[in-house]
Amino acid sequence: MTPKSSKANWTKTHKGEILLSYLQIVAGCLVGGIAYPLFLVPNDIAPGGVTGIATILNYLFDLPIGVMSILINIPLFIIGYKSMGRRFAFRSLISMFLFSVSIDLLKLEPMTVDPLLASLYGGIVLGAGVGLIMRGGATTGGSDMMARVLHRAIPFMSVGMILFLIDCVVVVMAGVFIGATQALYALISIFVSGKVVDIVVTGFSGNKACFIMTPAWERVSERIMKDMERGATQLTARGAYSGKEQPVVLCVASPQEMAHLKSIVREEDESAFMFITDAHEALGEGFSSLSAEK
Repeated sequence: MTPKSSKANWTKTHKGEILLSYLQIVAGCLVGGIAYPLFLVPNDIAPGGVTGIATILNYLFDLPIGVMSILINIPLFIIGYKSMGRRFAFRSLISMFLFSVSIDLLKLEPMTVDPLLASLYGGIVLGAGVGLIMRGGATTGGSDMMARVLHRAIPFMSVGMILFLIDCVVVVMAGVFIGATQALYALISIFVSGKVVDIVVTGFSGNKACFIMTPAWERVSERIMKDMERGATQLTARGAYSGKEQPVVLCVASPQEMAHLKSIVREEDESAFMFITDAHEALGEGFSSLSAEK
C-alpha cells in the first residue's frame, strides 16, 4: 500500500469515527431528553446537576427546564472551557444545546405517576442517554465544568468528589423546595443513572483479566494460545521473599472461557498461583474493535 493510499484510508476511517461520535451525541441527547417528560418531570424528580436545578425551578416557577439549563450552562461554559480541549468543548456545547432543547420540545405523555418506577426507569433512560453522549466524546456541560473550575480552586478534592457534592447539594435543594420524599427518589435516580452510564461507556461484556504465576509459564502460555486461541502476555515480577524474578502470564478472556483456562493451569501446575479480576472493557484483536472507539 502506498503512503498516499494509506493516508486516504486513514482520513476515511477518521471521518467515519467523527461521524459515529456525533451520531452517538445526537442519539444520546434524544434518549436522555425523553427521560424528563416520560418519568422525571411529572413526578418532580430532580436528578442532580444543572438539569436538576432547572427541574426545581420548573417546579417552583413553571420555567422550562431546557431553557433554564441553557441559561445556567452558558456562564459555566465561558468560565470552564479553558479546562477542556477545543474538540471536547465544542462537542459538549452542541450536546448541551441539543439535550436541553430535547427536554422542552419532546412533548410526551408520562408513562407512570408512580415515583419509584419513575426514579428507576428515569434513571435508566437518562443514564443511557448520558452514556451515549460520553461515548461520543462530549458531556452535557453544567456540573462537569463547574467541578473542573472548583477543582482548580480546591485541588485536594478530585473532580469526581466535587461532582458528587454538587449532586448532593441539588438533592438537598430538592428536599427543601419540593419535598423530602422527592429528594429520596432523586437519589435513587442519580444512583441508577450513574450505573447505567458506566455500563454504556465501559461495556457490558464482563471480560476477565487473569494473572498466572507458575514455573510452567511457557507451557501455560503455549496452551492458552493454541487451545484457547487467546493471546498471552508475559510480565516480569520479583518475589518479595525469594528476591527471584519470575514471569507472570497475563491473559484476558471471556467469563465462559474461565473454566477452560483454570483447567489448563491445573493440568500444567497444580501449585500455580492465579488470580482473576474484572476487565471492564477489552479492545483489540479477539474483542471489540479499537477502531470503533473515538
